[in-house]
Amino acid sequence: MNALFRFFGLLGCHQRPDRSFFVRGRQLPLCARGTGVFAGYLLGGALFALGAVPPLWICAAALLFPLLDWGWQHRSGRESTNFRRFATGIIGGWGLMTLAIAGICWSLSLIL
Repeated sequence: MNALFRFFGLLGCHQRPDRSFFVRGRQLPLCARGTGVFAGYLLGGALFALGAVPPLWICAAALLFPLLDWGWQHRSGRESTNFRRFATGIIGGWGLMTLAIAGICWSLSLIL
């Protein structure tokens, strides 16, 4: 578990206990938003594989959700909740993964 904490810490996750989920009394190695982003990556990849690809502008708009949550928190001085961080992370992660896979597919279509 320590190796996972170091790995995700190197990727930029702050791993603050008050912004992280705990399972059986042990803190997960990603914060709530990071956990949501990772879940969104998995969801985006699975939905893309199943052919559920919305218009790409919707995926790009999904990237705004974590940014808006962070901006609201920063601007208002009110702390976001871990559930909100997790939910906006899923939406943003899904959008990013869908755009990334679509970009890779488009790039490959140019050379194949």
